[in-house]
Formats: sequence, C-alpha cells, structure tokens
Amino acid sequence: MTLRQVAVLGATGSIGTSTLDVIARHPDRFRASVLVAHRGTEALARLCERFRPDLAIVADPSMEADLARRLAAAGVRCEVASGADAVTAAAAGPLCDTVVAAIVGAAGLDSTLAAARAGKRLLLANKESIVMAGELLLAALHEGGGDLIPVDSEHNAIFQCLPQGRPGVGRSGVRRLVLTASGGPFRGRTRAELGSVTPDQACAHPKWSMGRKISVDSATLMNKGLEVIEAHHLFQAPPDAIEVVVHPQSLVHSLVDYVDGSMLAQLGNPDMRTAIACALAWPERIEAGVPPLDLAAHARLDFEAPDTRTFRCLALAFEALRAGGDATAILNAANEVAVDAFLGGTLPFLGIAEVVERVLQELPAQAVVDVQTLAERDAEARRSARDVLRRAYC
Repeated sequence: MTLRQVAVLGATGSIGTSTLDVIARHPDRFRASVLVAHRGTEALARLCERFRPDLAIVADPSMEADLARRLAAAGVRCEVASGADAVTAAAAGPLCDTVVAAIVGAAGLDSTLAAARAGKRLLLANKESIVMAGELLLAALHEGGGDLIPVDSEHNAIFQCLPQGRPGVGRSGVRRLVLTASGGPFRGRTRAELGSVTPDQACAHPKWSMGRKISVDSATLMNKGLEVIEAHHLFQAPPDAIEVVVHPQSLVHSLVDYVDGSMLAQLGNPDMRTAIACALAWPERIEAGVPPLDLAAHARLDFEAPDTRTFRCLALAFEALRAGGDATAILNAANEVAVDAFLGGTLPFLGIAEVVERVLQELPAQAVVDVQTLAERDAEARRSARDVLRRAYC
C-alpha cells in the first residue's frame, strides 16, 4: 500500500484538525507531510511536534521567526517557510501527492489552482476558490490530470450519490441535485427579529463547529449560496437543476434526484471526518472515528423550503450564478468585506445582504479571462463594498 503524503493547507482550522484526526487513525495509509497555518504559530508548532512534517509554513511572514523558535524549542526538525508564494509552491511541490485545500476565503485560490495544475489529489474545502474561479479551476484540473474530491459535506454527499462514470446532471439519468441546509441559528426568524443580532449569536451554529466567517455565512444562508455555485461547477449542473431544502437535523447531507423517480441520499452524523475520510481513501472506505447513525434515536427527518425573502443571500447567489462571468467572484468578495464588517461591529446583520446586492448592481458581470484579471476584479469588488459601507453605514 502506497503511503499518501498529505499537505494540509489550513491545518489549525476545523477542517485541518479533522483531517489530521483521520490521518492519525491510519498511519499506514497517510502522512501529514506539509502543514500550513495563517498566523497561529503556537497551534501549528504543537501539530508539527505530533505529526513531524517535512515542511511547516506560516502564511504571515512576520511570524516565521516565531514558528522556527517554537519548533527548535520542541526539538522538531523540519523546513520552515512563510508567505503566500511558499504555500503555493508547497501545494504544487514534490513533498505531497494529496492537498487538503482548507484555507478560508480568496486567500486559498492560488494554492488550490497550483495543486490542480500539478495533478495532485485535491480535497477541496475552500469553496471560495471554485466560486471565484470555477472555470479556471476546472481547466487546471484538466491540465494536471489529478482528482478533485469535495470535502464540504453537501458536495461530498452528492459525489457519493452520483454515478462515478458520467457524474453530470443530464447524464446517467440524473435530473437534479438537492442541497440540504441546516437553516443556521436563525431559522424561522423574521427580518424584524434579525435587526439586532450580534456576531456571537450568528456564530452559535446549532449543529456544526466552524470558524466565525463560515458560521456567519451559514446564518445568512450565503454559505448555501456558495455551495450552489460550487455544485454548478463540480457537477455540470445548470442553476435550475439545483435545489436547496432546509433540513434542521443535518443528518441528510444532500440528495440526487433521478429521472426514474429514485432519489438517493447520503446520511450520517454531522461530523466532517466522514467526508474527509471518504475523500482521502476514495474509492475505499476507512474508519473515521464517527459513531454510526442511530435513526431510531433521531426519530424524524424534517424538510422545508428556505425563506429567501428574509435570508436574501441565497437568492443573490442564484442571481450571480445566472448572470455568469465573474459575477460569483464579485458576490464572494463583497460578502467577505461585509461579513468582516459585521464581525467588527460596524454593520448590522441584515446589512450583509444589502452590501452584496449593491456591489452586484454597481459591478455588472464580465467574462473570466485569467487569474490576474480575476484578482483585479476581486479587488475592485472589495473597494466597492467598502465604499458602500462608508456611504450607508458610517
């Protein structure tokens, strides 16, 4: 059995730590050869002490000396590097054959594209990369000849329920994809009730333990909107063939509807290690540390339509997807600025969707040409979002 060498980009985040938990359960199959964190040198050093990678990278160059000092004090011998270029080089380099792309936000784009071009097995947890640059990522995958296996629980569920030979909608009898959403912490609330919610309330997800940015996206349903865009690219699904249903138990992770009336679902306890283990070992199945699902104990499965009038971000994501071009990149950039402002206390919760909608109106979609042009449009959208914040909320 070949030992897979795994680069974990975003090793100290929730996806990264779950990945390392699965890796630790199967030392005969996987080795964490590259570990990457943003600024958390203390946490990264502890992981390096446990997993002994060949390379440790801190994205913030100002923290490289601190990381090197901590590793030396712990007696860990590995190469140390810093900066975005080092992350990108490691994703494409010889120290790994598998890359877990779990860097949050647009910052993960370059390394994700580099891993795809290099033909790695790419475990995609950075949905912003495919939302921003879906066409470019698919082209990079074709160029590199590697595999892309989604790690988001919803897309991994669809991946498991689709026929593996011809996975696109309209092929092999696939009619539509149904993404499930928990509804977040504010399911059932009215707009009037959401006017004064705090960042801590928005980050208190009822089912999943996640970082603050993705938790806010879940509360606004923007996370589900980004997942709709991701499903469009991953599974060749037109917008009208993608549906979202709210499923508060978070046990059915998504479904695939077939033309013969069959609907296949993937179920499991809400634990990211299931999807990660699937992606690491595919097409085999391995133990992930997740307890089996007790259906009798849960007793019921509920589904309802999402309230897109109250939670406008989901509707905005569909609109951007239908607009085509770089509209989804504009959506993503504006959302990142708006969420940051909300977490910083300068924007109300309902203002997140308002900022995104105004930026989409101010910057009509353009064709996606290359990464440089996309980066310029991303920067333009962020400037536009900050302008909207100054005009309307300061």
